Amino acid sequence: MSDAIKVGFVPLSSAARGILVVFCDDGLKIGPATAKTLGGAGELVKRAAAAASFKGKSASALDILAPEGLKVERLIVIGTGKAGGLKANDFLKFGGMAASKLKAGSSAMTIVAELPEGAMSSEQAVGIASGLRLRAYKFDRYKTKKKDGEEGTLRADISLAVGDAAAAKKAFASAGAIVDGVIIARDLVNEPPNVLYPEEFARRAGQLKKLGVKIEVLDVKAMQKLGMGALLGVGQGSARPSRTVIMRWDGGKKGEAPVAFVGKGVCFDTGGISIKPAGSMEDMKGDMGGAACVVGLMHALAARKAKVNAVGAIGLVENMPDGNAQRPGDIVTSMSGQTIEIINTDAEGRLVLADVLWYVAKRVKPKFMVDLATLTGAIMVALGTEHAGMFSNNDELAERLLTAGVESGEKVWRMPLGPEYDKLIDSQFADMKNTGGRHGGSITAAQFLQRFVDGTPWAHLDIAGTAMGAPKTDINQSWGSGYGVRLLDRLVADHYERK
Repeated sequence: MSDAIKVGFVPLSSAARGILVVFCDDGLKIGPATAKTLGGAGELVKRAAAAASFKGKSASALDILAPEGLKVERLIVIGTGKAGGLKANDFLKFGGMAASKLKAGSSAMTIVAELPEGAMSSEQAVGIASGLRLRAYKFDRYKTKKKDGEEGTLRADISLAVGDAAAAKKAFASAGAIVDGVIIARDLVNEPPNVLYPEEFARRAGQLKKLGVKIEVLDVKAMQKLGMGALLGVGQGSARPSRTVIMRWDGGKKGEAPVAFVGKGVCFDTGGISIKPAGSMEDMKGDMGGAACVVGLMHALAARKAKVNAVGAIGLVENMPDGNAQRPGDIVTSMSGQTIEIINTDAEGRLVLADVLWYVAKRVKPKFMVDLATLTGAIMVALGTEHAGMFSNNDELAERLLTAGVESGEKVWRMPLGPEYDKLIDSQFADMKNTGGRHGGSITAAQFLQRFVDGTPWAHLDIAGTAMGAPKTDINQSWGSGYGVRLLDRLVADHYERK
């Protein structure tokens, strides 16, 4: 894993170099260390602010080139808005804004991590550092040439001037592990499907062994023995054999039930016999965004040595339309013994999850399960790309996820479940069918999954609108967003990690 930038922490009194970034409130007030760093250039800031109508509003910026009186290339003043109104996510955004000012090539930046009332806390400074790294991420490993005007490779050395450099460095060791997890998830989603197929995905997940994660890979023969007919039916048309990967991190009390996370890993989805339209089919390389999140999350938990027992399980398949492919009208038998009539072979992700959910519920017996899947286009019709759809059979788990979504900025919105929707997936030929029709498509997909959790507290996150191709933000400019890693790490840290 490569990083475009290197972030370090230095004392507030350190000399500035390269690009200097400072902060002010909506009254243009700055902190004492910032005033000392600026010296006589403070008057320059006031004149430039007046000329540019810069008021210090939250997430606004004033950019001064070759500032007179300072030995730096540029001076950037970032507005924080009203004093006392800042939230943790604001500091991520400030870091992202600072990173957006970096240009291709090698450069240096000094950020004075101080608010008007004094030095930022270690947590606030770490938020800026995390935002810097997340915004600077770029996936261009397959480009051999750069077009005119296209940004080249970025290599930046950034110093955050903080009140307590040792404390900030210690705090960033944990936060940096979470950022690493997001970057891993983004890399996986962005990879082309000829590079990242089920066996290769399983191999990459296996690299978590270096962090102490126990890895078990189930091949086709092992899954046949377990009776995973739903998952195997999806992959039977591909030349690439399917895999299921079970990852275990034992950081909690010995013998304590783990928390569990399940990811849909359709490495490429043509739709199978019910083939998709050609337009934008290339985006279906991202249909494994749920599995990517689970791998990134397991990395984050292990790298920061989270005091929790956690299991990550991912079902990895390709949905291809060859002569051996599953057909509409086929009936498959899932690991649970329940039978499924295939109505549409493009409703394949729920078939993969059905067997993996059942495996985790029966073999792992977790405290709860959260599955993530780029499952339905219908969730984007309902919620757009700002929220993931959340379905749950447990109110406490749902509330905790909602809170973690607000805290992390990876928002979820609870959607309904109910027997009226469940009836829509009853089949006259099997125990159920794999689609309930056009209306309420994301809901009937969740109803389908609920039949395979065996009463375990469970939540399903439909991340079709947030894991790939989502709008660019202050902390993400990538097609693959890595959505879910920060959300679920926050859930674990707030409620399930041993303190």
